[in-house]
Amino acid sequence: MSAGQCRRSEIYRTLPAVVAGAVLRHGCRSLPLVVPMLLSGILSAEAHAQNSRWDLLREQMVQTALEAEGISNPLVLNAMRAVPRHEFVRSSDRARGYEDSALPIGYQQTISPPYVVAYMTEVLDPLPEHKVLEIGTGSGYQASVLGQICNEVYTIEIVPQLARQARIRLQELEYDNIECKEGDGYLGWPEHAPFDRIIVTCSPENVPQPLIDQLKEGGRMIIPVGERYQQAFHLLTRVDGKLESEKLISTLFVPMTGESEERRLVRPDPRRPMLVNGSFDIDENSDGRADGWHYQRNTSFATEDVMDGEQYLRFENQSHDSISQALQGMAVDGRTIGALNFHYWLRHESVVPGPGVGGQAGIIVHFYDNQRRELGTQMVGRWRGSLGWQDVRSLIAVPPAAREMIVRIGLNGATGVLDLDNLRMLPILR
Repeated sequence: MSAGQCRRSEIYRTLPAVVAGAVLRHGCRSLPLVVPMLLSGILSAEAHAQNSRWDLLREQMVQTALEAEGISNPLVLNAMRAVPRHEFVRSSDRARGYEDSALPIGYQQTISPPYVVAYMTEVLDPLPEHKVLEIGTGSGYQASVLGQICNEVYTIEIVPQLARQARIRLQELEYDNIECKEGDGYLGWPEHAPFDRIIVTCSPENVPQPLIDQLKEGGRMIIPVGERYQQAFHLLTRVDGKLESEKLISTLFVPMTGESEERRLVRPDPRRPMLVNGSFDIDENSDGRADGWHYQRNTSFATEDVMDGEQYLRFENQSHDSISQALQGMAVDGRTIGALNFHYWLRHESVVPGPGVGGQAGIIVHFYDNQRRELGTQMVGRWRGSLGWQDVRSLIAVPPAAREMIVRIGLNGATGVLDLDNLRMLPILR
């Protein structure tokens, strides 16, 4: 571990506070003399207790969201244990900082779920001696994870406000091995090229040529490629001057900002939202995951008593602390679409709900407005107990302000076994 990394480990043990008009920030060398010793002791105890709480939440995140889902690279796991994710979310979301979910960070962008960050980092396989380029800084969290491992990290953000915020945050946390700038990331950073590793955390329609040109021989690049709401991670490796490409799991990154997004050839039609691969029969790369569905957790294919096609999707969960789900995003225009009619085959066994909406087995639809602010959640199902195959129809209302939505299916936080087959969605005009 480098000296810079050692300093960062010490910084994580201190939280900012405001006392008698004096700001105590990360990396302060001394406390103002005007702060009474007693008050300082109280604050120190409170800060220590709070830091212990963050440490515990980080460890729980690593165990349940990363290790339990197959992340095993020790460099990645140690970095995820060290980087304070709560420092990279909005103050109003700090309590949710270690949830395994995307959280809004403003300007229509989100911070990626911890699993996605760890997965991309593990696939990239960075080493301490590597020079890494990240495209799409966002909050700065992914760059910090890379900075915890590598000696040199360069990161680019096209949204000016996010670039400034990330630069300030990285400076406050003393990540002096990370350089952040505002700009078009798809142009790369020629003056620092070539790079051992390139990680792209926004989704272009095709791999930008400048990034290909700036990848070192033997280097690796991970990038989500595809249509606006239908993407898959691709691992690119430069071998003898040529790129070898491997398609990985499906994923969903929020639409980009800038010219590349505006020049997409394939665009979604929000007046005709539709599900992709609702039969769950398509698995082109034979990885055991249904194509078109991202962030699949505790899912598998089954063929016994299939109701449609070749196979169906099975959700299994043994603990309420785990999640069994699959998600798919799409555009929707609530001014045109008034409701969604879901039609599917359903079977479940020994389903026991967990706490809250997130603990219910069912179909959950999250709606967002044109600024990607969450409008609310609609749910059908709340399945429990055991039930043989049933042909089911369910109706979900669409808010008029909705412009995007995410369909989440599965047990979610419930335990038991759930089978779904031939899931269809028919939009109903308002």
